[in-house]
Amino acid sequence: MVSFDDLRDRLTATGARLRAEVPLAELTTLRVGGPATVADCATTDALVATVRALDAAGIPVLLIAGGSNLLIGDDGFDGVVVRIATEGVEITGDTVIAEAGANWDAVVAATVAAGFGGLECLSGIPGSAGATPVQNVGAYGVEVASLLRRVRLLDRATGEIRWAGPNELGFGYRTSVLKHSDAAVVLAVEFALRADGSSAPLGYRELANALGAAEGESRPAAEVRAAVLRLRAGKGMVLDPADHDTWSAGSFFTNPVIPDARVAAVRAAIASHLGADVTVPTFPADGGVKFSAGWLIERAGFAKGFPGDGSPARLSTKHTLALTNRGAATATDLVALARTVREGVAERFGIHLEPEPVTVGVSL
Repeated sequence: MVSFDDLRDRLTATGARLRAEVPLAELTTLRVGGPATVADCATTDALVATVRALDAAGIPVLLIAGGSNLLIGDDGFDGVVVRIATEGVEITGDTVIAEAGANWDAVVAATVAAGFGGLECLSGIPGSAGATPVQNVGAYGVEVASLLRRVRLLDRATGEIRWAGPNELGFGYRTSVLKHSDAAVVLAVEFALRADGSSAPLGYRELANALGAAEGESRPAAEVRAAVLRLRAGKGMVLDPADHDTWSAGSFFTNPVIPDARVAAVRAAIASHLGADVTVPTFPADGGVKFSAGWLIERAGFAKGFPGDGSPARLSTKHTLALTNRGAATATDLVALARTVREGVAERFGIHLEPEPVTVGVSL
């Protein structure tokens, strides 16, 4: 392992601020994670220079911005955590360009306050702007893939900085070519906006009902943003330091997409446990049918708040799809809970749930 003094010498000229033995629990919304050396980068120039210097020296790098989609192990990270703390947001014409470290909800709020629509359904999602294309973040019927114009990338192999279009990013359900890859660093993102201030067409029934609107209808972006924030808060999905239901990584499992050839068998397994007349919430998906992970978790016998008072890691008391830290949980505690839930769903319904957060130093 490279010494802290050696790292400080290597990074003196990059503009980064180096800190030793930082508990990574301080940098993640799950509030777990052991210690690491952290290089804080407040400018894009510092970010690029720091990553280039560390790569040239062969030092492992972990990029963190909002820390909302990370589960980091209790041993921390043996390398340098590069904290992306760039915050610039610029709205020009019908576009917004946000630097990678900008708070995502603040970006959405700024566009709505400026009289633009398009991003309002993604209100309240924790994390940074730069993480949104990596995960192809989505909520209430809208995905980043449908709104992104381009993303500015640092190619770590060549050192090249360029803008890439959506067609290069291999978007899928909660994924892209950027996820689980160290090939590039997101430096900035650019999104298209609706100049008339109207929302994207409402494509999610729960949200449409909350607004008293029909699916496919548009409403003023500010009105939709307020409704989304209310719905998310009711599920513990808006960060609140006083509410342990929000000490989470959001939805811990993705909604499983079952190939068409397996749908009948899955429905039969569900019916055998819950009865033939049960209504199963499903959604169309490429190559199959998407089932609700939260619904499956509950029907597999895992209630909100499982496994109950006294457990350091529990399912949210508001939403079974979120695994939460009740204040003293470790990564080990959260992994154990995730395994229990995943195995229970698999045993009952034959469906394997995939974790949504990126894991570092742990494995389910």
